Amino acid sequence: MKTVSFIVALVLTSLLFAYSRVGENNSESYQLVWSDEFDYEGLPDDNKWSYDIGNGCPNICGWGNNELEYYTESKLENARVENGHLIIEAHKEQVKYNKYSSARLVSKGKGDWTYGKIEVRSKNPSGRGTWPAIWMLPTENVYGGWPRSGEIDIMEHVGYVPDSIYGTVHTLAYNHGIKTQKGGQLAIADSESEFHIYMIEWTEEKIDFYIDEKKYFTFANEEKSSKEWPFDQAFHLILNIAVGGNWGGALGVDDTIWPQRMEVDYVRVYQKK
Repeated sequence: MKTVSFIVALVLTSLLFAYSRVGENNSESYQLVWSDEFDYEGLPDDNKWSYDIGNGCPNICGWGNNELEYYTESKLENARVENGHLIIEAHKEQVKYNKYSSARLVSKGKGDWTYGKIEVRSKNPSGRGTWPAIWMLPTENVYGGWPRSGEIDIMEHVGYVPDSIYGTVHTLAYNHGIKTQKGGQLAIADSESEFHIYMIEWTEEKIDFYIDEKKYFTFANEEKSSKEWPFDQAFHLILNIAVGGNWGGALGVDDTIWPQRMEVDYVRVYQKK
C-alpha cells in the first residue's frame, strides 16, 4: 500500500508541475507593451490618452445610441487621476444641448494594437441610467465604418442590472443593429463596490473574455470573411461612462444619483514576444 501511495503522490506531483510549467510558459510568451498605472495626479497622461468630445454631432445625436451625456475635454471634474486611480465621473449639469457631462478617453494614435492581452482593473458606477464601458474600436477602419470594421466590448455594465457584466463583439454579420451580436454575460454581484479585472486575450484564432481570470465567453474566427472577422487590424482602447441611451436608459435615468464615477486602477496591454 505504501508503494501504491507513493506512486499516486508522484503522479500528482508531476501533473501539478506540468500544469505550473504551462502557466509559466504562457505568461513568459507575453510582454508588457503599453500601460498606465495612474501613479500621478491631475489630468490623464496626454501621451497615452485623448478625448472624444461632444455628443456625436453638431446638435444632439447621443453617439448613435440616444445617450444623454456631453463628453468634455481636459475637465478635471469629468476625468482625473487621484490616489492612484483614474476617475471618470458623470455629472448632472447642462452642457450645450445636454443635461449631463462625462468623459470618454481614447488611446487612438497613442496605443493601438493587433492581438494581445488587454487587461483593465476597475470599479463601476451604480444607479439607473449609468452605462460604463471598457471597449475597443478599429483605428483605421480598414473594412469601412461601423460595424464593418468591428467593435470589441471588453466590459459593459448597465445600472438597472447591477449584478451583471457583459462582453460582446460586433461585426457586419454579428451586431446589435440586426440582433445578431455575439457575447457573454457573467454575474458579478459587487462590480459597483469592488475592483475586478476585465481582460480579453485576442489572437488570430479567437477572442477570449475573462473576469478575474475566469473565462466566460469565446468568439472564434470562422475563417470566412471580414464580415464575420474584421479583427486582423489595429484597435485602440476606450474608457467611458455614458448616461441613458438605448440600453443604459432602457428603464429611464434616476436624476437623484449623480455624480457617479468609474474608477480604474490600471490598464495593461501585453503582446507575444
